[in-house]
Amino acid sequence: MLNKVFRLVSPRQFEAVTIDEEIKEETVIVRPTYLSICHADQRYYTGSRDKAVLRKKLPMSLIHEGVGVVVKDYSGTFEKGQRVIIVPNTPTEKNETIQENYLPTSKFRSSGFDGFMQEYVFSTKDRLVPVLDEVPANVAAYTELISVAMHGINRLERVMNNDREIFGIWGDGNLGYITANLLNGLYPESKLYIFGKNEEKLNFFSFADEVFTVDDIPSDIRVSQAFECVGGIGSQYAIDQIIDTIRPQGAIGIMGVSEHPIEMRTRMVLEKGLTISGSSRSGVTDFENTVQFLATHPLHRKRFENLVGIEKTIRTVDDVHSFFEEDLANDWGKAVMKWEM
Repeated sequence: MLNKVFRLVSPRQFEAVTIDEEIKEETVIVRPTYLSICHADQRYYTGSRDKAVLRKKLPMSLIHEGVGVVVKDYSGTFEKGQRVIIVPNTPTEKNETIQENYLPTSKFRSSGFDGFMQEYVFSTKDRLVPVLDEVPANVAAYTELISVAMHGINRLERVMNNDREIFGIWGDGNLGYITANLLNGLYPESKLYIFGKNEEKLNFFSFADEVFTVDDIPSDIRVSQAFECVGGIGSQYAIDQIIDTIRPQGAIGIMGVSEHPIEMRTRMVLEKGLTISGSSRSGVTDFENTVQFLATHPLHRKRFENLVGIEKTIRTVDDVHSFFEEDLANDWGKAVMKWEM
């Protein structure tokens, strides 16, 4: 079956190509309806990734956050028109020890493997998760990022001690907001402290118990467990503050992505007996857990609507360019496309 794919061939240059897709008995054809831009997509679009990486990965269709409707299911699992979230991680093997999103052999859409900027996405039933009618399309579009935060929380739960009194989150951006909203729902009896740089962004965390600007943290503030949701070189300073602020034998979840090495005071990590957990991406189980959370926490589901910063209908390649450029100047929230290409 012929399918039109919109690929980034070099920074800020897209080309539409038509490819002949192979259809198998387990194939599910999905029409993307709403897509959301991630920072990783922007790094490819602007060419801010290492040139060797760009040469290796491009040409490639961008976007790994999206929702769509089933057009044809050869496996007989889904109904035509059913709304589904598309899981970007695509494992090629099973491992009893290593989760699917950490297997080196796994493929990931929009990272060396075509993403969702296509007329149709050809998937399999195990890479699709039904989404509730109650979840707005613009929130369903970025379920992948919510699942990443859910995965990071689940990983920290495996190693943190029994002190759940106060969770601290460093980062006032999208990932920080999502992680805070999930923690507020999963641990309603725990206190939630947010540490950020931008007072306007911190105002969105009205459900937190305390918010602090990172250059004005009271010396007596302590947290039980902490999440770093900053990324970049800023993660170095966030982790440094966490080490000072966290209680002995607490656990730190590192979730922000940094392209360059950062320093860490390992002496204090050892002295305090801290545990550090790293997490990246997510798998089908995390998507299922996220959908379950959205189903059982209507208030928190509503809060996720506050994170939609830009929303536009995309019908042409020029629309795509202007949307990516507008997202670069966006101060808050996710950029969501109504995909009509």
